[in-house]
Amino acid sequence: MTDAPWYVLGVGSVGTLWACRLARAGLPVRLLLRNAARLGRYQQGPGLRLIEGNCETGFALPAQTADAPGPIQRLLVACKAYDAEAAVASVRHRLSNGAQVVLLQNGLGSQQAVASLLPKAEVIFASTTEGAWARPDGAVVFAGQGLTWLGTPQSGPAPVWLDDLTRAAIPHQWTTDILMRLWRKLAINCAINPLTVLDQCPNGGLRAHPRTLAVVCQELEVLLHAVGQPTAACGLAEDVERVIEATAENYSSMYQDVAAGRRTEVHYLIGYACAQARQAGTPVPALDALHKALLAKLRTLGLPTG
Repeated sequence: MTDAPWYVLGVGSVGTLWACRLARAGLPVRLLLRNAARLGRYQQGPGLRLIEGNCETGFALPAQTADAPGPIQRLLVACKAYDAEAAVASVRHRLSNGAQVVLLQNGLGSQQAVASLLPKAEVIFASTTEGAWARPDGAVVFAGQGLTWLGTPQSGPAPVWLDDLTRAAIPHQWTTDILMRLWRKLAINCAINPLTVLDQCPNGGLRAHPRTLAVVCQELEVLLHAVGQPTAACGLAEDVERVIEATAENYSSMYQDVAAGRRTEVHYLIGYACAQARQAGTPVPALDALHKALLAKLRTLGLPTG
């Protein structure tokens, strides 16, 4: 099944990054666009454009709407967490039995919702440290080489189609503990993203808040133990500090969403963490206060809080 086309649902910065590299490796790629209007605009334009360093490459990949005919065996879901469930539902009728569905969403919660929609599919969760962002003209800039972990909640073995990612030079690693990876990334995002929005600063600006970071990280470590993810708690505060230093000049994804007037993924990041803490009966007062302050900030800006 290695020659099955990759269908990409969600052609934002990450979806574009994956689609372009897969296509450059000679693998068949099809874009799934939300509606006929978006398809028409795409077809009238130059296609996808990927910028790596000083090099820009164009990819005129075939595209279709979700309701087009034809089966889908391999689906990459790269839309925002809050769009994932509805987006997958729109193409569910096209998925073959045993279809491979790779979920590239931030946070937690959306993956479980999608998996429950697809009992006959092989649903793979993914967590990536790669960075990409879209310029105002639509070109996507590959901002940072990283690594993508993939796995199933059932800790299944690595599938043969991972060879496609190797061929496309997408650094990846199969893990039997993908939930640990997702929880770890969620915890780091919970410590960094809300504070950058509230303080209106790049990541490096959080050096001014050592006490707040220490308390929030301590609560996150307690939460990770409470939800059965002790490995994700190991050295969390040190890792948060390392990320802040390594990305000091960068702005968090949540900051960028707010600055652009876009909906954030708050419900699947700190919102999910606080909800899981309540469910586990684990008090996290500093995290709750940070969540409430963030929601209040979003409301003052007229942005959704869900």
